[in-house]
Amino acid sequence: MKPSMPLELSPEDEAVLAGRDGPAAAMALRIVADTARMLGADRLIDIASAHIDGCLYHGDSGTLFAERLLADGGRVKVPTTLNVGALDLVHPGRERLGAEQAGMARRLMAAYAGLGCRESWTCAPYQAGHRPALGQDVAWGESNAVVFCNSVLGARTNRYGDFLDICAAITGRAPRAGLHLPENRRATLLVDAAGLPPALVAEDAFYPVLGAWLGAAVGDRIAAIDGLPRGLAEDRLKALGAAAASTGSVGLFHVVGVTPEAPDRATAFGGLAPAEIIALQPAMLEQARRRLSTGTLPPDGKIDAVAIGSPHLSEAEIDALVAGLAGRHVAIPFYACTGRHVLDRLGDGRRAALDAAGVTLIADTCIVVTPILSSASGLLVTNSGKFAHYTPSTTGWDVLYGSLTDCIESAVAGRLARDEAIWR
Repeated sequence: MKPSMPLELSPEDEAVLAGRDGPAAAMALRIVADTARMLGADRLIDIASAHIDGCLYHGDSGTLFAERLLADGGRVKVPTTLNVGALDLVHPGRERLGAEQAGMARRLMAAYAGLGCRESWTCAPYQAGHRPALGQDVAWGESNAVVFCNSVLGARTNRYGDFLDICAAITGRAPRAGLHLPENRRATLLVDAAGLPPALVAEDAFYPVLGAWLGAAVGDRIAAIDGLPRGLAEDRLKALGAAAASTGSVGLFHVVGVTPEAPDRATAFGGLAPAEIIALQPAMLEQARRRLSTGTLPPDGKIDAVAIGSPHLSEAEIDALVAGLAGRHVAIPFYACTGRHVLDRLGDGRRAALDAAGVTLIADTCIVVTPILSSASGLLVTNSGKFAHYTPSTTGWDVLYGSLTDCIESAVAGRLARDEAIWR
């Protein structure tokens, strides 16, 4: 193995480490620099923006760390958005946290706001106006945001973990390693989707399943998918990437002719031949779809709740929900998670339609990161590959996967109404 080069710090870096910009910046840069050494980076690079996952309450240490940065004069150096928190600040009381936990979660969210971060509170910052340019280096946390940033926008970020993300934001620096390097962004694995039935590929419900298969099949390798329609809707790419980043460690994928670094197959692979080719078959996707459902349907077909919106629903997805409900009322709890950036655009008409239908809107957070579901167990229907993957382990609920139409019809009926036709 070729030995890594020692980390070379710039005079500016050395000045920050020496305390020129205060103790918070010095500590943050020490953490970034030590991480760079562990990754074998030869230097640090400037970043254009950051997205912070560490603002979600997982315990008191996270709150105390953020408050330490704030007390020591910390302030973000680049535009920085915030991922979901543990509280719905728009609809107080939606979550079922104890007073002590809720207090620490609120202190955590307040500390990040005090550090100068934009109070976006969404896992889909790319649909809330935070869209770095092609080729820009950024430091993003939250797995779906990372894979969207790399794949759909063509900006460059690694999967930045909690606390490292805010350190990068405060210093404006990140290790020159991983997906920041152009040579590490080329595909090595070709997924040939040309043989799939066009009717299947035309369905929204196909894309989370494709993502779930992709994550499980490729891990952290970079795949180029060929044979999908040109002009794919952004929400389909969002759903694909979110599922892939949940079931695997996917930080970047390419779709030939669709995503910006893959105008053609040769460009996606950097002119090299694929190391492996997988011809995607419907049976492979059917297995992935079955894995997304963990629950057993009782004989009467009854379900306990429906949840959608991971990643957070876009305005277009809200419109599809309103249209699908068509003035009807749900018979069971229906949770729709979205960001305040979408709520601000809904207006009275769409908000009233959802309220009249009995839909519970969740902002700033979601059902898998804080206790919102009404009991400790149950059977949930979702169209989100990410919800399907995480709900059993984080909430104790079992899941059945279906399309948005399946979710709506099941909620109205109070029992599973799932159309299997496209999967046959």
